[in-house]
Amino acid sequence: MVKITEVSRRSRAAKAGILAGDVLISVNGNEINDVLDYRFYLADEDITLCLERDGVSFETQIFKDTYDDIGLSFETPLMDKKHSCKNKCIFCFIDQLPDGMRESLYFKDDDSRLSFLHGNYITLTNLTEADIDRIVKMHISPINISVHTMNPDLRVSMMKNKNAGKVLSYLDKIKEAGLTMRAQIVLCKGVNDGDELLYSMQRLTEYLPELDSVSIVPAGLTAHREGLYPLEQFTRDEAAAVIDTVTNFGDKLLEKHGTRLFFVGDELYLTAERPLPDADYYEGYPQIENGVGMLRSFIDGFGVSLDTLTARRLMRRRHVSVATGEASYPFISEMCAQLEKIYPRLTVSVHKIVNDFFGHSITVSGLMTGRDICNQLAGKELGRELLLPDNCLRDGEDVFLCGMTVSELEKNLSIKVRMAGDDADSFVSAVLGKRRR
Repeated sequence: MVKITEVSRRSRAAKAGILAGDVLISVNGNEINDVLDYRFYLADEDITLCLERDGVSFETQIFKDTYDDIGLSFETPLMDKKHSCKNKCIFCFIDQLPDGMRESLYFKDDDSRLSFLHGNYITLTNLTEADIDRIVKMHISPINISVHTMNPDLRVSMMKNKNAGKVLSYLDKIKEAGLTMRAQIVLCKGVNDGDELLYSMQRLTEYLPELDSVSIVPAGLTAHREGLYPLEQFTRDEAAAVIDTVTNFGDKLLEKHGTRLFFVGDELYLTAERPLPDADYYEGYPQIENGVGMLRSFIDGFGVSLDTLTARRLMRRRHVSVATGEASYPFISEMCAQLEKIYPRLTVSVHKIVNDFFGHSITVSGLMTGRDICNQLAGKELGRELLLPDNCLRDGEDVFLCGMTVSELEKNLSIKVRMAGDDADSFVSAVLGKRRR
């Protein structure tokens, strides 16, 4: 049972007499414990809700179209607390955060409901057989799974959870149910790479076609790893070897199954100093949110945006600054140079932000902090606006990982900050001073 915190005016629930403060017990006789139960059983057209008010139970009936909402809100989107992670992974990024950050940043979630709602990756170690049965019953798909290795003993060792190997059997149940899976392998040098990576790829091919893609990304290592497992960054040659291993394996799968299934993260290409693959390699970018193909998509999208621009000159001179991470700096600089050629009255200053907060091995724009941006841009001529990618902010918040807010950054640098989006079209619009589309 869950408490209702708000009932939308003129909604079906309001017309049925449901009030904020009522407790929802069941829908069509099915007990409601969380958002998955609620959404699944609410899909019927004729629903009977059992509720409780001031200790007294009552029922109300609502008729609606199949997927219509009825206007109820609850204390949290999940209807209860997030499920915290029970693992102690040797590569866990949260364990590498510096002290003194907001308490919420240290919470480790491993919640299957967030996988369904927001695409979060889960390790399966929080799930029971009953949970898997519920996922199958509700046809929840796709399911995003952090596999890391298909060697059960190694998975236990990497995740420090005695059940980590055993729960790999859930993959078989999910496949048998015909549900789509996506997986990721966070690659740790000397641990799950090399022959172990080959073994994992071979095993994972058994889950075709239900398994539609697997991303292979390097573990992010900050400068705050005191007392943690001794992991090292991949060197240029080692990153190149990973790319070759995955590409050769994928080429064979592509010929046999029509998909390469395994995709290497952008960061490994940059480390290896290898050119990024063409768009066709990514097969529709199923893993783009995991940093796989993001740069290629951005570059190609910029080319499309460039083709739509005319030689029309800006009415006024415009000078803006762009802050970006070390990894994307060469690409962003080249794009801005092309825009300046089209618009001679446009000046774009591109600033490479070195990650002092997390450590210099962290080069992605998504982990830039307001503190580093502020320290490194203080006193510089930044022009009219400072443009930043959306992904350097906490999801749904106006705050950087270091705790600084956008308004604080604006005040410290005496400049307007504009979030320029994470796609090329939004970026071009922001540089030219247009409203976001």
